[in-house]
Amino acid sequence: MLGGMQDWELRVSGLIDHAARAHPGREIVSRWADGNQTRTNWHDLRSDALRMMQALRRLDIYPGARVATLAMNHSRHLASWFGITGAGCVLHTINPRLFDDQLEYIVNHAGDRVLIYDSQFQPIVERMRARWPTIEQYICFDDARNAVSFTDWIAGEDGDAVWAAGDERAPCMLCYTSGTTGDPKGVLYSHRSNVLHTLAMIQPACLAIEPRSCVLPVVPMFHANNWGLPWACAATGAKMVYSQVNEPTILCDLIADEKVTHVGGVPTVWFAMFEHLDSTGRTMPPFRLALSGGSAVPSSVVERLMRAGVRVVQAWGMTETSPIATVTYEPPEWDDMTFEQQVECKSRQGRPVYGSEVRVMSLTDPTCEAAHDGETSGPLQVRGPWTIKRYFEAEEDIAGPGDWFDTGDVAAISSDGTVRLTDRTKDLIKSGGEWISSVDLENAAVSHPDVLEAAAIGIFHPRWDERPVLVVVKKPDAAISAEALREYLTARVAKWWVPDAIEFVDELPHTGTGKISKKDLRIQFRDYRLD
Repeated sequence: MLGGMQDWELRVSGLIDHAARAHPGREIVSRWADGNQTRTNWHDLRSDALRMMQALRRLDIYPGARVATLAMNHSRHLASWFGITGAGCVLHTINPRLFDDQLEYIVNHAGDRVLIYDSQFQPIVERMRARWPTIEQYICFDDARNAVSFTDWIAGEDGDAVWAAGDERAPCMLCYTSGTTGDPKGVLYSHRSNVLHTLAMIQPACLAIEPRSCVLPVVPMFHANNWGLPWACAATGAKMVYSQVNEPTILCDLIADEKVTHVGGVPTVWFAMFEHLDSTGRTMPPFRLALSGGSAVPSSVVERLMRAGVRVVQAWGMTETSPIATVTYEPPEWDDMTFEQQVECKSRQGRPVYGSEVRVMSLTDPTCEAAHDGETSGPLQVRGPWTIKRYFEAEEDIAGPGDWFDTGDVAAISSDGTVRLTDRTKDLIKSGGEWISSVDLENAAVSHPDVLEAAAIGIFHPRWDERPVLVVVKKPDAAISAEALREYLTARVAKWWVPDAIEFVDELPHTGTGKISKKDLRIQFRDYRLD
């Protein structure tokens, strides 16, 4: 016997239909690289997406075909998300910060047939055109040489169309992990996985996105499903603000002028904002919620945001988890906690949202789960309806027995289910047979008022196998010495964790998604020697 309820396929085109029907006039604001601003709304964005679907059909592009974008954050890019997926095609968002060999690999591996791009990436297009034989049509979101303008392309269509029908388990979006070894790997999201992920995101305990919200995603649209924010904003009819340029001055102005309530960005976004505020004497622009992810957020960042009255939501996840798996929602005892306890709570990676399960395995016996005591750490695994099972075009499942996916992170889980990341598996420093968490060491260093960024890496030691070396970027005009920082760390980490050396640099290498690149840092310090 079946239930007696209506049976609808969960497809992302239903999200834009709802936004246009229930919240037609809610704005989407774009701040372009040249300083101009344009405004549209959910009703008109849906119309553009429908016309784009018709234009794809005229190019003989039908369900299942891969259509790529090479673009920053703006409303035309957003329209393409719904136009491509609504046509039953697969949206492939390309990270322009990848190396040429990686760009060649992912486009050809995906078999992209159409590329829609920003004119600022024209040099990449010209350089790569001969290496992308599968691409049949180039379209530019603004104006560029050797390409059709996006607005001209859809101008001849009337938008009198219906979205492609299909199974909710059909693919709708393809994101490649940048990877640190081997070729990038494609994560192929389904309509169903994205809709379920959206329903989790908009919960009050998660991001609390609702019709009154105004969301500014600083995270690029080519990164990890744009953290699911386009789908969540459509589901609730929230206002969206996008900027092609993510300079702190511009972001602070947008937050104030557009009455932004939610800001989403990696920790480097907050570092840059704080540096701007400190150098200009400007106060924190008013917003309600800071969503941070990509890497662990130092407690000093959490504290500063909270003292400004901002609700901090640290999320943990990855491209393979759509990306949100855990968030730092407030526990039942929140109102009885001291401010220091609240900061400590928000400095962890939170607890799983419904639809995501996590566990930590023992470092010494990988067949057994580690104790949930908040201290015992081990490889972190995750599973759920928006967690990867198999990479695109792979022959075997990546998820193990029970669909558990090994994330590559190392974490500890408390008795209440709170996750605390301690490292990446490959970034753990093993000294004298004992493990040192580079994340905990870095967070302790960044809590110093003179430290802007810090990264800890293991360097070969003839006696201890590895010892930590801390690489530090000072704040402007700071005069802290290596010895003073070592003394500061002595009171905050185990004595044998204190780095054998501290090196000051002007900047740290970062990946295309804003994370500190330990891989590049190890290459930079490969000839470094300890006594």
